[in-house]
Amino acid sequence: MPQDNKTIQNPQSGTVPKVKGPQINDRDILNDVLATEKYLTDNFNVFAREASYPALYNDVENILCDTHKAARDAFLAMFQRGWYKLEGVEQQKLQQAQQQFSSYLGQFPYPDVLQ
Repeated sequence: MPQDNKTIQNPQSGTVPKVKGPQINDRDILNDVLATEKYLTDNFNVFAREASYPALYNDVENILCDTHKAARDAFLAMFQRGWYKLEGVEQQKLQQAQQQFSSYLGQFPYPDVLQ
């Protein structure tokens, strides 16, 4: 399948079979690691926001930073191997989205905070 101009992806390394059997491979492991780290960061974000003691907050914040770094490392490992692709967007669509969401600024109760 040809790669279109909007796909941001490194070339496949050739180590992943086209038709996959029941065996787990490196791509599966990294994909599981990334999914787990995303899950952890989502939940540690909530935990950090709602920690009731400063010392607990500091500990959770440190763990949160570590999990964000681990998620980033897993993403980069997958991207560098061509196992994670991103979809590019046309400049016109990007500008339309920016205009749409910037019009929402007037709806916030504290507009000075956002500037």
